[in-house]
Amino acid sequence: MLEIVPLPAFQDNYIWTLRAADRKTRHAAVVDPGEAGPVKEYLAREGLTLVAILATHHHPDHVGGIAELVAMTKVPVFGPKGEPIPALTHPVGQGDKIEIGALAAEFSVLEIPGHTRAHVAYYGLESLFCGDTLFACGCGRVFEGTAEQMLASLTKLAALPDATKVYCGHEYTLANIKFARAVDPHNSELAAREERAKKLRAAGKPTLPSTLGEERATNPFLRCAEPVVVESANKYLGARAADPARVFAAIREWKNGF
Repeated sequence: MLEIVPLPAFQDNYIWTLRAADRKTRHAAVVDPGEAGPVKEYLAREGLTLVAILATHHHPDHVGGIAELVAMTKVPVFGPKGEPIPALTHPVGQGDKIEIGALAAEFSVLEIPGHTRAHVAYYGLESLFCGDTLFACGCGRVFEGTAEQMLASLTKLAALPDATKVYCGHEYTLANIKFARAVDPHNSELAAREERAKKLRAAGKPTLPSTLGEERATNPFLRCAEPVVVESANKYLGARAADPARVFAAIREWKNGF
């Protein structure tokens, strides 16, 4: 089994660090190291050797530390085909499997474009590392893809089992919940989620991981066919729309200026 440790970076990023839960194996892998410092400090403090780097997409706050880390230790760098990832050694795409032998871990690669052209996620051990596509109670901005692509990517992730733990790239949960409550004001599960998140943040703890079951119940971007979300999108648009892609595009545009 793995222990997954969040290393805070920049203002609100998380670098996810994977290590053996029994703490006997002295190896670690990292997901989306936007800066090298937090990783180097953690590895030194814990007496761990880096064995792999996984990148979900090319934005600097997710890959900016890779070159410095591989200069310290030559390790495989996995990342999406067709994106400019520094020091990439293993380009991956839909259906690929990656193995981290030192941690006895295997992950499947899911292509989830929309935020960037060739964004990927890594799924295994009931855990999903999804970068900036699916957030806790939200989703990423559509920078390089289309609303249709982003909705298709979110739908692909939403098809994973309820118990799947969602490890996204940023601590945006409370802001995302505030928007979700504007879209879906009478959702009791969403209100309860807000209380839990507030308590965690007040205690200085991450709100992550969430679960896909929780996301399906409270995240408006996964609920674009639900009548309450459709109605809120229509109010924002000032027009009638029922197509999930148009509903998604409307609430994503609304969120951009929220």
